[in-house]
Amino acid sequence: MKIIIAGAGAVGTHLAKLLSREKQEIILMDDNEERLATLSSNFDLLTVVASPTSIKGLREVEAHKADLFIAVTPDESRNMTACMLAHNLGALKTVARIDNYEYLLPKNKEFFQKVGVDSLIYPEMLAAKEIVSSIRMSWVRQWWEFCGGALILIGVKMREGAEILNVPLYQLGGPQLPYHIVAIKRGNETLIPRGDDEIKLNDIVYFTTTRKYVPYIRKVAGKEDYADVRNVMVMGGSRIAVRTAQYVPDYMQLKIIENDLNRCNRLTELLDERTMIINGDGRDLDLLQEEGLQHTEAFVALTDNSETNILACLAAKRMGVRKTVAEVENIDYIGMAESLDIGTVINKKMIAASHIYQMMLDADVSNVKCLTFANADVAEFTVKEDSRITKHAVKDLGLPKGTTIGGLIRQGEGVVVTGNTRILPGDHVVVFCLSMMIKKIEKFFS
Repeated sequence: MKIIIAGAGAVGTHLAKLLSREKQEIILMDDNEERLATLSSNFDLLTVVASPTSIKGLREVEAHKADLFIAVTPDESRNMTACMLAHNLGALKTVARIDNYEYLLPKNKEFFQKVGVDSLIYPEMLAAKEIVSSIRMSWVRQWWEFCGGALILIGVKMREGAEILNVPLYQLGGPQLPYHIVAIKRGNETLIPRGDDEIKLNDIVYFTTTRKYVPYIRKVAGKEDYADVRNVMVMGGSRIAVRTAQYVPDYMQLKIIENDLNRCNRLTELLDERTMIINGDGRDLDLLQEEGLQHTEAFVALTDNSETNILACLAAKRMGVRKTVAEVENIDYIGMAESLDIGTVINKKMIAASHIYQMMLDADVSNVKCLTFANADVAEFTVKEDSRITKHAVKDLGLPKGTTIGGLIRQGEGVVVTGNTRILPGDHVVVFCLSMMIKKIEKFFS
């Protein structure tokens, strides 16, 4: 597969590194030579100094042969233009990064396809949706819904009160268990567990279950004393903060602390009266206390500085906030954030890369998510007639090591999968696998 990535910024560079491991033909183009300098020698990809909005530059990278053309420069209009040009030169599929929510409205989809932009991606919006999912419950690290919530993936950190510590998984309840443990993050290692594995203190455990049994998981994880989230404080008035404020449920009260007065005025125009805008330095602990941080159930740090966000979350934890979320755009700091027990980490380039990655797959995939802490991915496949996955019971399929089926949705109902489950055409199947293994599992669904 020939993939051209236009824009060697944070998202483009991360995506190029990710896809280069897949042994695809990757070309990364940018008109800034410095951005490209260190990449081609360290990764299996070709870098080309050329403008993505130049017809000459696009011909130089042979855009007419591209299976996928991805424009992720910081400039929305350049991305749209680059996709239109690449499409007209012959690129099969184009993706543009945008920052205008209006473009994503369903009524505009056909319009953009007609002009040559097949798919649009808005990383800040995707990040905001993840933040809102993660703060819905103070005891949950990660929360993802599949098929409108028919099946749910929950990541929970195990503390001393958990009932399921130090017990082999096969002893937890057998085939009638209302959840499936799909992965365990322990230190720097991610395990796809087997029956004789045990859950240890401070593991992050990923469960799949149905909505009905979420309270049961809360009980066995020892999290019943965690207060429900009603009050949320956000540090930094970024575009992600705006989208977060627009997506939070009506019952939540939101305060945004922003240092720049002009930005505060703009936030007041963009957001309704449910959100309180405070002009001040979110690093000022006296200000945070004055604004009631100690009575807040969730604290979200969204400044453009990863270190500031990590330290602010640490301070909030020490002041008694149970749920903290930090935007950490420096990938090297993600492991440090986990070791400091920050809570949920948001990285918009990883979120964007996961979203784009599913466009490379041949099988019918409606959802791919990269777990920020765990070196693992989750994918939701729709099962086709006569696909390999339907031929045997799950235990006899010969799934690659490092993969597991977390559950399925059949006729709108979530089902926890066991070894004896038979998968049928039309099922939506949620697969959990170690990072970069989705292509191996894809052949079972093609």
